[in-house]
Amino acid sequence: MIALLVHLLTLAFVALGAWIIVREPGSTLSWIFGAASLAVGWVLRPGLGRLPADAEVLDRVSAAEVYEVADRVADRVGVRRPKKIAVRDLSVLTRYDHVGVLRVPVLVIGLPLWLALPPTQRVTLLATAYARLPAGDERVVSEALATLDSWQDGLLGSGAAPLAARRDAEDSIAVSSPMALYAMDTTYNVTGFIGRLFGRVLGGPLLLVRYALTRLARSGEVRVAARHRGLALRAVSEAELAELEALEARGGYVAPMQAAALRGESVSAIRRTVLAKFQLTADGVLPDAPQSELLGTAQSGRIDEELSAHYTRAIRGFGLIS
Repeated sequence: MIALLVHLLTLAFVALGAWIIVREPGSTLSWIFGAASLAVGWVLRPGLGRLPADAEVLDRVSAAEVYEVADRVADRVGVRRPKKIAVRDLSVLTRYDHVGVLRVPVLVIGLPLWLALPPTQRVTLLATAYARLPAGDERVVSEALATLDSWQDGLLGSGAAPLAARRDAEDSIAVSSPMALYAMDTTYNVTGFIGRLFGRVLGGPLLLVRYALTRLARSGEVRVAARHRGLALRAVSEAELAELEALEARGGYVAPMQAAALRGESVSAIRRTVLAKFQLTADGVLPDAPQSELLGTAQSGRIDEELSAHYTRAIRGFGLIS
């Protein structure tokens, strides 16, 4: 309810701006104040999501195996199949979300971790990405918190500090016309004081709302995590999920690939070295890397062929991953 009230406040700015303009469409002041209110509503609007700037969308024809396994795992987890799949060269994160006004389902795969995983863990990675899709109430709360962060930045953040461009202009005016600077500075300081006072008066209640909403959201984190885990377990086992979580927490999978890339090893050689680690077990050596019913070894190999050009480009920048 608190989150909905935050969104209603944003909607109120839009409605107020439209009402001011419609009420006196021939007045310049109506357009000024109406446009200002609409601008506030636009800045505070809930985010619609978008692809990261460094993400490259894969063509469904040239990356058919990638789309097929993504569709199979999505069906098993119970989410919409991704309309677009994109890859990122230097991000280890894989995420799934609905973006844009049309809420297009998009899967973004981080290549460094994807390259380091056997078939079973690739399925687990996709399943956990699908499972983390926020439910309706989770998205309402998260977007409300983002709106409150924007309020805090605008009212109490660095926006109240003098701009560097203004300081430079003051230095120039002080040399040519000190009296003009005095008159301008007095007006600016009075206006700035009023703005800061308004920010403190309005910012205090907003900070209290943000604090309350944050505490309530944290109280539900256990329930949200259980829901995410339950969705992921529709496609993978507890052991596979625990193995991926341990690998992500431990890290260290990037460093060997970085070293191999610096030695000039090919993508296929790096991939063979990675898979060899997963073939070693307490009972001996597996003939193949662990595979899943949703993604076999042969299919995983064809995915690597489809992404080979992306891998080759990505490993050149692996040294930038920290």
